Amino acid sequence: MDIEVAEERNDEVLVLLPVGRLDSGNARSFESVVMDHVSSGERRLVVDFSRLDFISSSGMRVLLIAAKALKAGEGTLVLCAMKNHIEEVFRISGFDRIIPIKDSREAALAASA
Repeated sequence: MDIEVAEERNDEVLVLLPVGRLDSGNARSFESVVMDHVSSGERRLVVDFSRLDFISSSGMRVLLIAAKALKAGEGTLVLCAMKNHIEEVFRISGFDRIIPIKDSREAALAASA
């Protein structure tokens, strides 16, 4: 099963907007989307969670893989606009110490510079 991922460009930053649920059923599809962009040279990614209702550990793993790949290439990954219950999972798991999380897309774009 594929996940719908809208894509928008803001200057040098690619913004990805996953829609609905990101779980074990579609994490591989999301990983393909993200890593294809990283492999093709994207260095500044923002993932906007405003249209995401749920993320499982499989989805979080994809973000960790992307963050490590981008960091190795001197790039950045910033997450933003999370619903409270999703942000809580990221904070409890410690992911917020690995991948920056911002309240708004504007703050994420500024942090990805």
